[in-house]
Amino acid sequence: MMRFAFALGLAVAAASPALAGEQYVNATGFANSGYDVVAYFDLAQAPVGERQPAAVPGSAAYTATYNGATFAFSSAENLARFEADPARYAPQYDGHCAYGVTKGGKVPGHPDLWRIVDGKLYLNITPNVVTFWEEDISGNLATSERNWPGIEDAPASDMAIPKFTPAAPKS
Repeated sequence: MMRFAFALGLAVAAASPALAGEQYVNATGFANSGYDVVAYFDLAQAPVGERQPAAVPGSAAYTATYNGATFAFSSAENLARFEADPARYAPQYDGHCAYGVTKGGKVPGHPDLWRIVDGKLYLNITPNVVTFWEEDISGNLATSERNWPGIEDAPASDMAIPKFTPAAPKS
């Protein structure tokens, strides 16, 4: 019986998805700088080369913990959507810059510099970096997907996002 329980435990552990590395969390104490990751999926998609709409600030009244970090949401509805499927909404590369991962490192992602590609949320660090990333999104994603396993377990970036002053989520 003990052997069966042990084998069952190993099988469940092997079938469970592994958690990613640490989410990028800045001075707000929230993942994604306190902005609502679900709201991105409701915003209109700008064509490549045009800036996406501004991120939607979250509220300290609507929070959930995922992958060791606290995410804030703008509404109870968005919180419920996230809790139902957090992996669908959490930013790729633990909220780090997609282009930075392409280059083999972890740098912060700016919540207003985002793009949803194939149903996944990607962030970048500066407008110039967005330009480089968008020159070849599919090629850059292929490279970042190859690079990510080698840097995923490294500590989250502790850099500040350049020229960005996050506001703590509203109460």
